Amino acid sequence: MKITKAVIPAAGLGTRVLPATKALPKEMLPIVDKPAIQYIVEEAVHSGITDILIITNRGKDLIEDHFDRAPELEAKLADGGDAKRKSLDEVIRISRLANLYFMRQKETRGLGHAVGCARSFVGNEPFAVLYGDDVIIGDDPACG
Repeated sequence: MKITKAVIPAAGLGTRVLPATKALPKEMLPIVDKPAIQYIVEEAVHSGITDILIITNRGKDLIEDHFDRAPELEAKLADGGDAKRKSLDEVIRISRLANLYFMRQKETRGLGHAVGCARSFVGNEPFAVLYGDDVIIGDDPACG
């Protein structure tokens, strides 16, 4: 049975990595040149997952912004000629990775509750749960 849906719980407070996460969600902490959660979304996409729900809470708007279109930035990069073309292509690629959905967990009540919030998204279909701060780099897609 092919898995096409994934849930990424990203609603935690990031207390294990304070003070770095006081103002920046831990899922957005960079690994070289991109945030951790981007690696996770890319892994899901490479595994054949097409629909991804990211569960967030207050203070996690940066995650949604990262995967959204950025028309002003795209226009500025487009005006930069060939020197900015690679950056423009990457910004556009990120916004088109998958069908991304976001849901806010109204209370931080743990991982089980966060995954339970995805009930209406997944229905009776099989789905993967990918942790927003666990990154393992390998050659082959690990889920799906």
